[in-house]
Amino acid sequence: MIRRLFKNARITTPVDPGRPLAGNRQGEVRSFDRGALFCAGGLIEAIGREDEVRRNAREVVEEIDCDGRCLIPGFVDPHTHMCFSATREEEFSLRLAGADYLEILRQGGGILSSVRAVRAATEDELLSTTAERARSALRFGTTTLEVKSGYGLDTEAELKMLRVIRRLGEETPLDVVATFLGAHAVPDEYAQAPDSYVDLVVQEMIPAVSCQGIARFCDVFCEKGVFTREQSRRILTAAREHGLGLKIHADEIHDLGGGALAAELGAVSAEHLLAVSDESLRAMASKSVTAILLPGTAYSLRKPYARAREMMEHGVPVALATDCNPGTCYTESMPFVSGLAILAMGLSPNEALVAGTLNAAYAVGMAKSVGSLEVGKAGDFLLLDGKSPAILAYRAGISPVVEVYKRGERVA
Repeated sequence: MIRRLFKNARITTPVDPGRPLAGNRQGEVRSFDRGALFCAGGLIEAIGREDEVRRNAREVVEEIDCDGRCLIPGFVDPHTHMCFSATREEEFSLRLAGADYLEILRQGGGILSSVRAVRAATEDELLSTTAERARSALRFGTTTLEVKSGYGLDTEAELKMLRVIRRLGEETPLDVVATFLGAHAVPDEYAQAPDSYVDLVVQEMIPAVSCQGIARFCDVFCEKGVFTREQSRRILTAAREHGLGLKIHADEIHDLGGGALAAELGAVSAEHLLAVSDESLRAMASKSVTAILLPGTAYSLRKPYARAREMMEHGVPVALATDCNPGTCYTESMPFVSGLAILAMGLSPNEALVAGTLNAAYAVGMAKSVGSLEVGKAGDFLLLDGKSPAILAYRAGISPVVEVYKRGERVA
């Protein structure tokens, strides 16, 4: 068993009370200016002041000097569409020229463009391109990653994507959580019969996904021109009956009450929320539904950012994610997202840290093992080229991540 002592570190970590941090606890962290962390067998056995950790560290095999750098938990990215086959740079140019996202989708672009590329790719080809992005995310400090399907939109292609996502977790150092998003858009062949496509999702796709055990969650894009609130309710209800956890793309462009639907159905998270109402926020707060916010997408679409501070005032737990996808936000960088959250959304550095680690871990069902640095959790952490998490916003345009550790082993 490898036993390592990481010494001379400025440690900042959320404190896990057994639930996501919300309200005035959103930025609750503990810090040790002369800190140390002791890992054995990939798990944390001691953390705190260096002198105290040394007294508790048994049979140290190796000591690693952190040179006074900031040490934080590995990022948890709880919302990505990283499994895709081709980029969509031409659509980026169209949006810059004024084209609307839903207009591009109606013309067969957007998600439907990615669907054609994914259906044409072999499983190995899709794994190769997805793994490149996952390794890039790892270098940016992401150690746990959620990846959605949703660019297949038929049973065979959706299952292909989910197999790739499973292999991603087997063939990279990352912990990978798979989410089934067969209801990402209505495919071309069902354009005139969207309810028939919902039938396919409910009666064929969800049972197949559940039977094969290759997804932890089910998501749906509840949005004007995509899936209605009632269609979304039907899909998520079927997913729950088949043992899948629930997530929802909610109120991104129009307020359809998706946040309130998440609360009604017991979803773990509602995601995007650029147009969410106060009524939905109150409902989410009452059921501790985590708001997964995607500031990189608002940045790319040049839209107003989600109302993070108001969400926290309502008592809604806030998490951050990249939304890495080929259309509206092609980035794997959680440091970039954290910097946007601090400078553009008004989160404090500690609030952003909690949002990108502990709350994000709760949003993907992984908080028992990751998201904070505590005895018994995995030794997943980063060294930053700075003295505090503020470096994530302070040094703009670069990644301050110097070293990445997964279960106590350096992986980037």
